[in-house]
Amino acid sequence: DYSDPAAWAYYGEGEGKSVDLFLICPTVDLGKDGNLNMRLDDEKTKESFVGALNMERGIYEDWTVMYAPFYRQITFPLYLVSEEEAWPYIEIAYGDVEDAFMYYLENLNDGRPFILAGFSQGAQLALMLLEDHFADTALSDNLVAAYCIGWRVTEDDLASYPHLKMAEGEYDTGVIVSFNTEAEDAEGSIIVPEGVRTIGINPLNWRTDSTFADKSLNEGACFTDYSGSIVSEEEHLTGGYLDPERGTLKAVDIIPTDYSNSLFPDGVYHLYDYQFFFRNLQQNVGKRVE
Repeated sequence: DYSDPAAWAYYGEGEGKSVDLFLICPTVDLGKDGNLNMRLDDEKTKESFVGALNMERGIYEDWTVMYAPFYRQITFPLYLVSEEEAWPYIEIAYGDVEDAFMYYLENLNDGRPFILAGFSQGAQLALMLLEDHFADTALSDNLVAAYCIGWRVTEDDLASYPHLKMAEGEYDTGVIVSFNTEAEDAEGSIIVPEGVRTIGINPLNWRTDSTFADKSLNEGACFTDYSGSIVSEEEHLTGGYLDPERGTLKAVDIIPTDYSNSLFPDGVYHLYDYQFFFRNLQQNVGKRVE
């Protein structure tokens, strides 16, 4: 019941800002209990849900009043099966997010410009919202940008939904900002499988071709915790370029094993899409809002 503020992880957080943020949480439920959708009575997982949002909020909060719904997200194991098998559970997650978004538009937005954003599963569901609702120009004209980071956007998506517009620079509005970061020798991941080409933009030079961006353009990688605090920051951590074949963002100057984790193989930097380019994204949000 999205008329109840308790159904929201963020409900109108921030004051005096001219722009809203509708933020969709990434996957935090690993499905260790065998559940395929997150249970909304699972208070421990809901704490992780809020924590994951907090890790991203610093990119947006200087410019926005923030809204983020709790929803019955799919759990991590469903990304390891076919989309056909996962689809009934994705529909549950999307149904919640769509209900929350429509409630937000009808009762909370009041005609204000807004940012739509999500990482990983959040980006996947944000893209679905764009596909289903943003052919309406009354809605799309109010979109600052959709930051769909950590999920693929393909030529088939754009052909099927011709109202979708990808970002072509650092100032355009009503567009999708997307990229997926990996090592130069990475050939596939569960986010961008081998043989699939995604469409993206380089957050260092805001180009859509394979022009290399030196690490000197990286204004700061920020590694955040569940409170949203920046635990460490490093300027000029990595440069990168868009791979002409895969469309992914190839990060250089870093050692894959320095960013090992239990969910993805070395060289798949999915968990760091936001963090490697934190300051560049933060600055970009301000530019697009202006």
